[in-house]
Amino acid sequence: MQTNSQLKESHKLTDAQIRDFIVNGHLTIKTDLPRSFHETIYRKTQEYTEKEGNLGNNILPRVPELQAVFEDPAVRGAFTSILGENYVMHSHRHPHQNRPHSDGQGFHKDSYWGYQKVRHHCPRWAMAFYYPQDSPLEIGPSAVLPGTQYYSTRITEANDGELALSGEAGTLTIIHFDLWHRAMANQTDKTRYMMKFQFIRMDAPQAPEWNVTNPQWTSEDINPATPAHQGTWRHIWNWMAGEANGDATQPANGNLTDRITALGGDDPFVRSRAADELGALGESAAEVVPHLIQALRDDYEPVRLNAAYALGAIGEPSVPQLIEVLGDENGSTRRMAAYALAAVGASAVPALGEALQHTADAVRIEACYALAQIGDAAEPAIPALMERTKDECAEVRRYLAEAFGSLGATAAPAVPHLTDMVADDDDKQARFEAALALAQIGPAANAAVPVLAKALWDEDRYVRDNTIHALKRIDTREAESALFDYLLMARWCPITNRASTH
Repeated sequence: MQTNSQLKESHKLTDAQIRDFIVNGHLTIKTDLPRSFHETIYRKTQEYTEKEGNLGNNILPRVPELQAVFEDPAVRGAFTSILGENYVMHSHRHPHQNRPHSDGQGFHKDSYWGYQKVRHHCPRWAMAFYYPQDSPLEIGPSAVLPGTQYYSTRITEANDGELALSGEAGTLTIIHFDLWHRAMANQTDKTRYMMKFQFIRMDAPQAPEWNVTNPQWTSEDINPATPAHQGTWRHIWNWMAGEANGDATQPANGNLTDRITALGGDDPFVRSRAADELGALGESAAEVVPHLIQALRDDYEPVRLNAAYALGAIGEPSVPQLIEVLGDENGSTRRMAAYALAAVGASAVPALGEALQHTADAVRIEACYALAQIGDAAEPAIPALMERTKDECAEVRRYLAEAFGSLGATAAPAVPHLTDMVADDDDKQARFEAALALAQIGPAANAAVPVLAKALWDEDRYVRDNTIHALKRIDTREAESALFDYLLMARWCPITNRASTH
């Protein structure tokens, strides 16, 4: 198997491809494997499905040829560029059938496998859609609404702007985990298969992991499918490049009053553009903070999104009012404030640490979430986070575990707390997040190995999966022994079936 360190730079994405992924949320790749290879995958999937039903998570061990798709240098290079060198495959995968003459689906976002999560704007998770057969429009390929990965709601109920992910056998599309998508109607007599796989970033970005030539954000060569979100896009570009905050440097000028007026106007597109332009002014636009705070409650989501990242770009002057909004009665407003505080970064950490002591669950939840998104700069909040590991609110415990994971090895002092969560927390998502955090901490989580060995038998299959990743990344003799003992018991024989049981 080729390792990420053996990838050629030519296999990684370009600036233009990363910019397009940030803006529109999808990227299509053609593997180098021969057509006969994909035909074999289609034939086996069809045969096994007819005999055994949908193979679900076991599609990979049942059709192990699929692993070669994800080892293809172009695929590994793209995922490395988006999710970092040490990304991992999640154990949920699904062979989606689009049967002949189906009506297709409505647009939707995937869940994080039954888990309640605030959506990530920065690419921490991603999905792959792989076709083992030619997928023209008639056979009902998947379709996406480009640019909608940052919206929690549909801004229009029409399918205007949908893009069919058509392609030849062997085509693979990587999408932002939160992009709105659907299966289109199959108008043929042939079953269409789309293999969906999920992937997770394990390390916070420290530098660009693509073929960077221009480190500055620009969208001049991108055709966005949604209203402009320059502040959001710039923040994500800088985060992927390992930069703490944005690069808004324009000074405030005489148009400030006009933009404030536009922010309160009747036209939602004008309001959205005004919020975005105010964010480009950075801290020099501090006087507009109250107006942008109000815009977090706008009934048009693109306005709320742009206002959040404008407040994030303004930075420290916006923090006190954003902390107050964490207690808002409206969940969407609270969430936008959390996105804004995460974009502020280090300057927001002291106030977020204090917010962890708030009596309202909602405030503690959003504070934990924001700290998790801040990552490395949230290190000073580790003691305050450790104080909440027994919080009576399960959602708080989930996000504080995620916060520890985003800090990586820096969160080593929290390993005993995360170990207790894996062993004893009655909330399976909290255990899931704690096991994932231990995997992200890596070798510094060595003390957790005895508990992780027991967690290989957790009642939740995805807690088990994260436990496997944790033991693999801890990489001690004890961890390896526990891992092999489990995998030797649990190994799957892909040639065993009803017709050949032994």
